[in-house]
Amino acid sequence: MNAGESTDTVAVRVPGKINLELLVGPLREDGYHELSTIFQAVSVYDRVTVRPADEWSVHVIGPYADRVPTDGSNIALVAAKALGRRRPRHVPHDPVRIDIEKTIPVAGGMAGGSADAAATLLACRELWAMDHVDNETLAQIAAGIGSDVPFLLSGGTAIGSGRGEHITPVLGRGELHWVLWAGEGLALSTPNVYAECDRLRAESGAEPPVPQPSEELMTALRRMDPDDVGPALRNDLQDAAVSLEPLLAEVMRTGVELGARAALVSGSGPTVAFLTGSQAEAIDLSVGLAANGPAGDIVRAVGPVPGAQVVQHVRTPPSPPPTPPRSSPPLGPVTG
Repeated sequence: MNAGESTDTVAVRVPGKINLELLVGPLREDGYHELSTIFQAVSVYDRVTVRPADEWSVHVIGPYADRVPTDGSNIALVAAKALGRRRPRHVPHDPVRIDIEKTIPVAGGMAGGSADAAATLLACRELWAMDHVDNETLAQIAAGIGSDVPFLLSGGTAIGSGRGEHITPVLGRGELHWVLWAGEGLALSTPNVYAECDRLRAESGAEPPVPQPSEELMTALRRMDPDDVGPALRNDLQDAAVSLEPLLAEVMRTGVELGARAALVSGSGPTVAFLTGSQAEAIDLSVGLAANGPAGDIVRAVGPVPGAQVVQHVRTPPSPPPTPPRSSPPLGPVTG
């Protein structure tokens, strides 16, 4: 940092997501599947802090830190540079340091990387005072980075269409209580899970229709009643995730036997989401899974919650340039 430059820092808190419904349609010409999904943001959070720096960098701490890349492939860094290219031409693309406190499981189907990208977009917009980039424009930039990134900007409960990047809010009242299980050392590659889904469908001869949100789940979400929501939960990638990681079937079976209202794999997995009827039920299920289920990280969460939010902006005024030393007046002749 040079003298006279701002040392502002901006921190953003961002949730993870689960898919209450994930319907996978036919393969599109661009190589993606046509999707219809219903996202819900849940109270498992990463915290992303950005500050000006001499060079671009990413630093990660937390229980999943060793599984997050810190080179140029990091999606948060990609997001920062993408937004930086939208700055006016006369404004330099100042590098930033990105610090991520990682709590959302990595490669777990909860969009942890996309969450960090969304948080970075919001943080950098604030840091760089890019008031000309409104929320709609920011969502468009987010869609170019990843399919789940636009949803993590808005949060709540929403329908995702296309690749999942087109977001329509779902209106509802109340909240749902979840218990999330993330297996130790388990990770599933999203492309591999989709490929396995295609393989299983080809074997069975199934031709998927163009997907549409189910009326059953949409109706249930108006009141967030777990007895109505539970039977309507669906994930077309679940069979593929279980095929690649059979332990997930045991986890879901154990959770339901212990009292969960419903269980499903979140997104492409391997995180398993258990729906419960109350906070008390969530506590009981957490204890039961810890004692009787396969080893894994167990977290209680509620949803829906808001998307990425600025939680801190420390404004440090630029330091003044150093004052040059005062020169002494020249000595005159000595008289006496």
